[in-house]
Amino acid sequence: MEYRKLGRTGLDISVIGLGTMTWGFQNSQAEGFAQMDYALEQGVNFFDTAEMYAVPPSKDTFGSTETIIGNWFASRKNREKVILASKITGPGLPWVRGGTYKIDQKNILLAVEASLKRLQTEYIDLYQLHWPNRGSYHFGQIWNYAPKFDAKAEEDNFLEVLHTFHTLIQAGKIRHIGLSNETAWGMTKWLQIAQQNNLPRFASIQNEYSLLCRIFEPDLSEIALHEDCGLLAWSPLSRGMLSGKYLDGARPEGARLTIETRPEHRIRPQTDDAIKKYVELAAKNQLDACQMALSFVNNQPFVSSTLIGATNMEQLKTNIDSISLKLSPEVKQEIENIRRDYPLLY
Repeated sequence: MEYRKLGRTGLDISVIGLGTMTWGFQNSQAEGFAQMDYALEQGVNFFDTAEMYAVPPSKDTFGSTETIIGNWFASRKNREKVILASKITGPGLPWVRGGTYKIDQKNILLAVEASLKRLQTEYIDLYQLHWPNRGSYHFGQIWNYAPKFDAKAEEDNFLEVLHTFHTLIQAGKIRHIGLSNETAWGMTKWLQIAQQNNLPRFASIQNEYSLLCRIFEPDLSEIALHEDCGLLAWSPLSRGMLSGKYLDGARPEGARLTIETRPEHRIRPQTDDAIKKYVELAAKNQLDACQMALSFVNNQPFVSSTLIGATNMEQLKTNIDSISLKLSPEVKQEIENIRRDYPLLY
């Protein structure tokens, strides 16, 4: 396994991070335990979760993934071996804290206490904002994202949130903080306000990034690199689509998109065309398509960790093994050629 610094925290996190959001719906507790056991044995020390999980999000599964992780900690007695990340849910889900909440002092304090209880731990290493109060262009919203908001009100909220995090860090309940699904304006403003007020600094940004979704480049990647606020890349396989298993409308039994209850915004004819090119490129070079896609993300200079997800042990092992793959200059150039033909897919 390889490790990189988490921002300026001094923590070394595994370049392969373990995503957990299927545990409690698509995967059982026993399967979650097996995944955590194996990942830790392979040197994966960074686990990412959220109060919202399992997915698809619902009132019935809210918090179930954190509960499974907490039960694993209690069973294995190994909390100190894991750098644990979780998140507070952004506005919009009617079953969360009455449905009219936003990320502010009151809701952060409530969310942290509830997560600590489910996780059966005294602290969370990295506590993240799942998406901004003002909305996000992720989750298929890029085509209609209209950043119209009161900037002064947002900045006042940022200051309140940072003061709240300072209090929680002083109390030892969280150690570091991270962003998620944030924009270039938001990222720079958070860092600026923290510096101006001598408040906790965000160590990371967790946004979607893959061969099919490269909107993190070039502006956010520049900030990540030069402000020591690296990317935790979510959906590096575009929900498994880059494996090719969903091509031409295929829906394998039990697969994520087969059981998904929400519309899949990534499904477009152009997306299938691009995936076919990437799968063909992998085959031509005797590479596993998923490992090629993950290696591309793993080796980006602005990436701190690639968050893999797996619904079975075979997938988990293959994904973790991508850490050993380094793409040749020829394969990298072919990837760029395909990207130019399909520059923005969703």
